[in-house]
Amino acid sequence: MSFENFKSEIQKHFKEMTKTATHLFEVEVDKDEMWKLYLDSFPAGTNKVFRERTEHDCSCCRHFIKNIGNAVVIKDNVVHSIWDLEINDTTYAPVAKALSEYIKSKAVTNVWISKYGSVGTDWNNESLNDGRIIKWNHLYIKLPEKFVDRSNRSEGDLQGSYRATRNVFKRSLDEISEESILVVLELISQNSLYKGDEWKDVLTKFLEYKRNYDVLTTAEEKSNYAWEHSVVVGEVIGRIRNHSMGTLLVDISEGIELDVAVRKYEAIVAPENYKRPKAIFTKKMLEEAKKTVSDLGYMESMERRFATLDDISINNIIFAHREAKKKMVGQSSGMNAFDDMEKEIAINPKKFSKVDEVSIDDFVKNIIPIADKLEVFLENKHAANMVSLIAPANKESATMFKWNNGFSWAYTGNITDSSMRENVKSAGGCVDGVLRFSIQWNDGEYNPNDFDAHCIEPKGTHIYYGNKRMVHPSSGMLDVDIINPDRNRPAVENIIYTHKNKMPTGIYQMYVHCYSNNGGKSGFKAEIELDGQIYEFTYNKSLRQGERINVANVMWDGNNFVISEKLPSSCSTKNIWNLTTNSFVPVSVVMYSPNYWDEQKGIGHKHYFFMLKECINSENPNGFYNEFLKEELLQHKRVFEALGSKMSVENVDDQLSGIGFSSTKRNDVLVKVIGASERVIRIKF
Repeated sequence: MSFENFKSEIQKHFKEMTKTATHLFEVEVDKDEMWKLYLDSFPAGTNKVFRERTEHDCSCCRHFIKNIGNAVVIKDNVVHSIWDLEINDTTYAPVAKALSEYIKSKAVTNVWISKYGSVGTDWNNESLNDGRIIKWNHLYIKLPEKFVDRSNRSEGDLQGSYRATRNVFKRSLDEISEESILVVLELISQNSLYKGDEWKDVLTKFLEYKRNYDVLTTAEEKSNYAWEHSVVVGEVIGRIRNHSMGTLLVDISEGIELDVAVRKYEAIVAPENYKRPKAIFTKKMLEEAKKTVSDLGYMESMERRFATLDDISINNIIFAHREAKKKMVGQSSGMNAFDDMEKEIAINPKKFSKVDEVSIDDFVKNIIPIADKLEVFLENKHAANMVSLIAPANKESATMFKWNNGFSWAYTGNITDSSMRENVKSAGGCVDGVLRFSIQWNDGEYNPNDFDAHCIEPKGTHIYYGNKRMVHPSSGMLDVDIINPDRNRPAVENIIYTHKNKMPTGIYQMYVHCYSNNGGKSGFKAEIELDGQIYEFTYNKSLRQGERINVANVMWDGNNFVISEKLPSSCSTKNIWNLTTNSFVPVSVVMYSPNYWDEQKGIGHKHYFFMLKECINSENPNGFYNEFLKEELLQHKRVFEALGSKMSVENVDDQLSGIGFSSTKRNDVLVKVIGASERVIRIKF
C-alpha cells in the first residue's frame, strides 16, 4: 500500500464515520507525543529514504496529525477515531492501530472546532536540481460544512460554551433523581405546579436521557454519554439544573420536603398572590405509602385523638394533682364557681419579678416531690408554647414512632418556638436584655418597604439605623437593620438594652418610621419586652413614605419600668385554649414528652409538658410529624407529611393540653408551688 492509498483510506473512513455525526470531539493528548508515536509506529525499514529525509515526517503531515489526529466521533456511547482503519498492509496497519489505541485510551475533553473547510495539505510539487519534479502527498481531509464554524466567535469561546453545557448536563444527570422527575411530572398532570405545562415536554425528554444514563456503569461511559448528547439536547435540557425547574428537581432529589421545595420554586416563578390549586403529593406516592402502612400493620395507628389521663401510666408522670389522680382511677370533681370567677382576675407579672429561680432539673428533682399542688402563671408570651398530647385511637395499635409508645404531641399552629424573638435571633439580633424593642413586617403578603425602629432616650440620644451596631453609654444598640426584605422571609429590626444600671432615668420613646415606601400595602408588628413580659402591638394600615407611628413610651425610674402604650397592645388579659392569661392556672400533671417515657433517652429533644386543668385545644393539630416516624416509613415522608396535617384528631373529654418547653430552647415560667408552705418560683429552661 502506498502512502497515497493510506491517505485515501483515512479520508473514506472519516467520511463514513461522520455521516450521521453532528459534532466532532477531541481527546486530551500530548500532541508532540502523538506525532512521535506516529513516526515510531512504522515498522523498521519501511521508511523510504529520499535525499536526507523520510517520506512521512514532513511539516504538512505533522500539522494534520496535531490538528485533527485526536478528533473522535461518539456514536451510541462508543468512541471512534479517524485511525480505526480496516487495512491489512504491513506498513500502515501498525501505525493506524497504534494511534487508534492511543486515542481511545484518552478522555474526551472538548468539542473539536474548525474555522476552515479542510485540514492539512493535499499535495505539493518539489523541483529538483536535475530538472525533475516530484509530487508529495500529505495527510488531508476536506471537512463537511457541518463541522466548519463560520461565526465570529473564537474557537476557545465556542469550546468553553460547549464544555459548560456538557458539565451542567452531566451534573443534572448525576444529581437529579428519576423519582424527582416523575414526581414533578405528576404534579404537572394534576395541575399542582405553577406554569408546569411549559416544562412537560422538556422533563419527558430529560427523563429518557436520565434512564439511559443510569444504566451505564463506568465513569468513562457516563462522561462520553454526556458529551455525545449535550451537543444536541439544546440549552434548556442541557442546562436544566440551572433553571428554576432544575432547582426544584435537585431539592426533591436531595430529600427536601416536597411542599418546601415547591414553595421555593414558586417564590422564583409565581406572582405574589399565587395560590396553589392542589395538594403537593402524588397519587403514586399515596398508593405506595398506603401499601407500606398496610403491609407493616400501621393502618389503625393512623387514627389519632387527644390523649386523656386514662391513656398514660403513672410511671410516666412526674407530678399529678390529687384531682388528676382521682381521675386516673375513674373519679371526678367539679370546679367551684368561685374558682371560675377568680380566674378572671388578671395579675400583673411584675409582681413576681423577685422570685427564686431554679433550673428545670432542680425543679423536677427537689421541688416536685414535696409539692401537693402546682399552678402555672400563664402569660401572653406562652401562646406559642401551647401543646397537646396525642394518642392512638386504638390503644392496641402498633406504634409508628421511633420510641416505644404510640403517643405524639403538637404545639399550637403545629410549630414550636416560632416568634418575633426567634426571627430576631435568626437575623443576628440579641433578645436577652433588660429592655427590647423589635419590629417585624413582610411576614404575610410581600412588603418590600423599608421600616425602621427608633428609640429616643431621656437625654435625647437617638438610636436608629444611622448608628446601628454602636453600643451607646446606656447599653442600648440597634443590632438588626433590614433595608431590602426578601420574599417569604419576615423582616425584623431590633433595639436592645442589656444593663439597667447604665440606663438613664426618664422616658424612652419607641416608634416606627417608614423610611421608604416601595409598594408594600401591609403594616407591621412590634414587641416590647421588659421584666419578662412581652407587649405585642399590631398596626394593620399601610404607611406613607416618611410616616412615623408611635408604638409606646417606657418610663425607667431606676428601679422599675412602666409602659405607656401609644398603640393597643395584647398584654391585657386574653383567652388562649379556654384559659385566661396573666393568671394562675392549676396543673393537672407534669410529664416528659413521650420520647422520654419509660426511661428512654436520646430519641430526639426532651420536652417538659405542664398539662393544665380545663385547657382545650381549639385547633386541628397534626396527628404526627415526619421526624417522629420510624425509618421504615420515611421513604414515604412526603405523603406522611400531608397525612399528618390532614387526618383529623378526634376530640375527647378531659384532653391533656397545656404548655410545653423544649430542653433546647431558652424559656421560663412562673409556678406557684403549694405544699407545707406556698411560694412562687421561676423555672428556667
